Amino acid sequence: MGLLPPELAQKIKLFEIHSRKLIVSGFAGEYRSVFRGQGMEFDEVRPYAPGDDVRLIDWNVSARTGELYIKKHIEEREQTVLLVVDLSKSGDFTSATRTKREIAAEICCILGFAASTNNDRVGLLLFTDQVEKYVPPQKGLQHALRIVRDLLLTEPHSPKTNISNALSYLNKILRRPAIIFLVSDFLDKNFERALKITSHRHEIVAIELTDLREKLLPKVGLIEIKDSETGETLLLDSNSKLFQENFKRIIEEEKSFLRKLFAQLSIDHINLTTNQAYEASLRKLFAMRSKRLIR
Repeated sequence: MGLLPPELAQKIKLFEIHSRKLIVSGFAGEYRSVFRGQGMEFDEVRPYAPGDDVRLIDWNVSARTGELYIKKHIEEREQTVLLVVDLSKSGDFTSATRTKREIAAEICCILGFAASTNNDRVGLLLFTDQVEKYVPPQKGLQHALRIVRDLLLTEPHSPKTNISNALSYLNKILRRPAIIFLVSDFLDKNFERALKITSHRHEIVAIELTDLREKLLPKVGLIEIKDSETGETLLLDSNSKLFQENFKRIIEEEKSFLRKLFAQLSIDHINLTTNQAYEASLRKLFAMRSKRLIR
């Protein structure tokens, strides 16, 4: 593959360091407790990790060894995790220090490390309005790092988005149920049917990436807004009360639509903003999911 540019190599190294710190702090256990195989065919035991479901503790083995052990099942070792990431041009937009694409890479690095630590197979699908790159699921931390590298290095051929195409591609190539982390700003239309079909076959977690300026525009007079995916430009008066009210209404309607869609399909969903830290939101997602599984 050749040598990476120093700046990119440094960025990947920082992602790795940050991910390893989270794993050590118990993040891997939190991941394992809510993304585990659900079958009950006993296979072996493994040491308890923070965040594990206490109901799975093997008290007989724990009593003999003096340390806590968890019952492990065959299904746990056969999970497939797929990181499905939107690379459309809108992902390069930011009013903060990091773009949506950079946050997507960080999130995928953390999830990839957590999945690899759990001995899951991890794969990657990068898409715009076409499939830009597919990396088949494999195990191992080096493979997780390869996924982050591919995410940062891949230059998309198209600026546009088509979530339906990406999901249809997945449905054709994935023969067994998988956990799909769908990372996108969801600035797309008419993907409801494809999402419904995929959610019936696989487990989907939607990670929505948003920039503050996509929620609130400052009042700075006349501004030219360019759609990064279509190239269309509009000249708008941001001081206009009518414009501000319409902008707010449209954003609220779009967010409400997404929330209702994900709820109807029982899809876990979090919204991450480029100007905010995301670790607490990920842990909140895991906590909510854990409560739902216990019910």
